[in-house]
Order: sequence, then C-alpha cells, then structure tokens
Amino acid sequence: MILAGDVGGTKTALALYDVRDGELTLVREAALPSREFAAFEAAVASFLAGAPRGAVEAACFGVAGPVVHGRGLTTNLPWVLDETTLTVEIPAKRVRLLNDLEAGGHGVLALGPSSLTTLQPGAARPGNMVLVAAGTGLGEALLIWDGERHHVVATEGGHADFAPRTDLEVELLRFLRQEFGRVSYERVLSGPGLFNIYRFLRDTGGVPEPAWLRDRMEREDPSAVVSDVALASGHPHCVQALGMFASIYGAEAGNLALKALAVGGVFIGGGIGPKIRPKLIDGTFVTAFCDKGRFATLMASIPVSLVVEPRAALLGAARVAQSLL
Repeated sequence: MILAGDVGGTKTALALYDVRDGELTLVREAALPSREFAAFEAAVASFLAGAPRGAVEAACFGVAGPVVHGRGLTTNLPWVLDETTLTVEIPAKRVRLLNDLEAGGHGVLALGPSSLTTLQPGAARPGNMVLVAAGTGLGEALLIWDGERHHVVATEGGHADFAPRTDLEVELLRFLRQEFGRVSYERVLSGPGLFNIYRFLRDTGGVPEPAWLRDRMEREDPSAVVSDVALASGHPHCVQALGMFASIYGAEAGNLALKALAVGGVFIGGGIGPKIRPKLIDGTFVTAFCDKGRFATLMASIPVSLVVEPRAALLGAARVAQSLL
C-alpha cells in the first residue's frame, strides 16, 4: 500500500493506492480542508482513520512550499512537515516530501491528451518543459530534458519580483507596494492575487462597486466572485481584473519558458486555470506569452497546454511513492 498527498493552502488531497503488477489501483481518496487541522499529521490521521488499514510501504507528499533536506515549510499554512517524523507517525517504511509543483511535474509527464487543453499548438519536439500553476499561491517547476527523459526540478519562482509591463501594471505595483512592501508574482497570480487586482481597479477606477457585488464578496470567496462575474460580463472592474490576470499569467509563463528554454512545452496547472478556461483560450494569455520582442517567433513555436486534470499533483506523488518501493 502507498499513500500519496497534495498539500495545499486551501485543501489537502490524500489517497491510498494498492500496487499490483506495477499498476496503481486507487483504494480511497479524500480532500480535507487544510485549515481545520493544526498539523499535517492530524490530517493524515483523520484520513487513515476512515480507510482500510494495511501496511503503508511508502508515502510521498507534494507540499506547497520549499522542501529542503526532507523538511517542508508550507507557505500559506503554519505547518512543518518532516520525512523522519512522518515515517514514525503514519507509520510508513519510506516517506518522501516534494514541492507541490515538483509532484505536479511528475504528474503532468504521465497525462494523456484528454487531460490537456491546447492554448498554443506550437511545434512538438524534445526539450526542456516548464509547469506554472496559479491556485492559492503560484508555483513553478522545471522539467529538464537530458536527451532520454525529463527530470523534475522544484523552484520558488512564484516568489520572484513582479515585473510590470504596462503603465497600468506599474500603477498596480505601486498600489500593492503600499500594502505589502515587496510585491512578488504570487501577490498577483493567485486566488488572493486576482482579488488584489480587482481591489486596485475598484479603488482607483472611479466606478462605484454596486451593492449586489459587494454583498457577494462578503458572502463568498471574493476571488471566485471576481472570475464568475467577469466571465458573465457582469461588471467592468471584474472583466478588466480577469483580463489583467490572464495577461500577466501569460507574460510570467513566457518568462519561465525563456529562462528554461522550454521548447518542449509549457504546462499551465493549478486550480484557477480550468475555472477561467474561456479567458485563457481567448488569446489574451498567448498574446502576452509571445510578446518577448526579438524572441517572439521562438515563443510562438512553443506548445502551451492547460492542465484540466485536477489530480495531477496527487498522481505525481503516487508515482514517486511507487518508485520508493
């Protein structure tokens, strides 16, 4: 039996798999609200309490935060995960912690065409690839080609400095600096980031926020409200916020593709992408992705795909756990 997990700031997905003849068979899975547990071990215990119990031979967890020397710190949760501690607490014979985008990278390498939506067809060829994923935070990973296979490399690129490209984005940076001081890409390209863009437009745009929209913001997840209203063309600030989000998302995906020379392709993962798919496929994202001056022709040749399989990171963690057997 192997245990796999995708540990996020909003939810923690866990799954038990049986391994027979080299194939993974799902035994049980659940998505737990992360903030209801004081520690990751408590979430695992809750999940295993309702599961058929056999010996856990190996476990792997993708963690939304940096993992160094077997120890992971969650960026948007007060959790500390440690491989040695988890080996005892689960218990499991072998435990591996990965950055969540590292787990996602292993997952996307195993996905078929039905799990992807093409944003830009490009020219298929062997080479480096990258994964960019906006959700509760912003994750980035490199998939480095060695001539025979890809090696997944974790990064914390989502916390690099936000680089505005237009006068409006410069004003956005100034607005956010007043609140946060330093502004990373995650402050813009994430669920909270989308709401940050909306707040900037609301507070500086001169168009009042209607009562019905303010009421929805108070009752629901405000970032989800912004995207829902924008896709329905329900209010100009929401429409503009989602447009800015998609454009900045495309620009940063292009930045990462340039740095990795990702001619093999770019994957757009995370929970936000599938929810705003109509906006990502309308050309806003790809236009910004390719807008790299003298390298525009190269950028137009890179395949770009939206990952629509929500369990990619969980599947990747399961694949790594299987390799520990």
